[in-house]
Amino acid sequence: MPTSPNRHTLAVVVLVPVLAALALWAFAWPAARVAPRDLPVGVAGPTAATAQLQERFAQAGEGSFDVHRYPDETAARAAIEDRVAYGAVVASPGGPKVLTATAASPVVAQLLQHALPSAPVTDVVAAPPGDPRGGALAASLLPLALAGVAAGALVTLTGLRGVRAVTALLGAALLVGVVGAAIGGSWLGVITGGWWTTAGVLALTTLAVGGTVAGLAALLGRAGVGLGALVIVLLGNPFSGVAGAPELLPAPAGAIGQLLPPGAAGSLLRSVAFFDGAAAAGPLTVLATWAVLGLTAVLAGARHARATAPTATPHRPAAPAPAG
Repeated sequence: MPTSPNRHTLAVVVLVPVLAALALWAFAWPAARVAPRDLPVGVAGPTAATAQLQERFAQAGEGSFDVHRYPDETAARAAIEDRVAYGAVVASPGGPKVLTATAASPVVAQLLQHALPSAPVTDVVAAPPGDPRGGALAASLLPLALAGVAAGALVTLTGLRGVRAVTALLGAALLVGVVGAAIGGSWLGVITGGWWTTAGVLALTTLAVGGTVAGLAALLGRAGVGLGALVIVLLGNPFSGVAGAPELLPAPAGAIGQLLPPGAAGSLLRSVAFFDGAAAAGPLTVLATWAVLGLTAVLAGARHARATAPTATPHRPAAPAPAG
């Protein structure tokens, strides 16, 4: 039977490569398999003219594009602004025109431009000048995830429980939201939506992550912190699709990512920042669900700890010895 130091050495030697393999799989696999998968796009114009455009999308391979037909350019623009489609190709007397939305995904916008390189391009919903390629928006998700993990871990390590833990998580999330909106909106100009709306999304994201980590720790002990960090950072971040689009990731990574806080946060932030809240209900529900479940677990864990704590037996003085 190996001694304790030997077991610790063996654990380090085995666990570090396992974590490295998991991280490489989670981050490198989606990046190496980027391709359109049921990517919603539109074609607009008369049926006879759009048939050729649909055929061009079909040449990319079965299941690559989910093509929606629209009667005219106005309807196609409305679908892009409502986040129903990432872009569209409009059949016009002078030839096809490409409509894109770099605010939704600069990667998809480039994909549509490359599909019709000679066609004129109109950016219906443009990315902000401070972040034309969307890199800063994508980079903002990891710090939010780390802030949430740190909040949940600190609440656990400092021994806060119940209402005190919930209060600390709420306070930290609110301040992260304010600071994030000040940096991303006021200073960098990366997020151009309403200032307080942006702060609310960032705060809710931090609360969803922090509540999840603290809730798992309340139910599972300190191991819950590690489990929460693995799910949020090693799965949620690379599966978020915020650097391109969830429909560009291999199945089921894109779908899973939208059910985790980082992916939902990226979609919600784009909706409120650039699309006047279009298609915000889904990711808002995901983040709120994580936050509520996490905080509920924090409170439940505190109640369970109180219920199972040993009851102290009151000390009774010994009876005096009888006189002999």
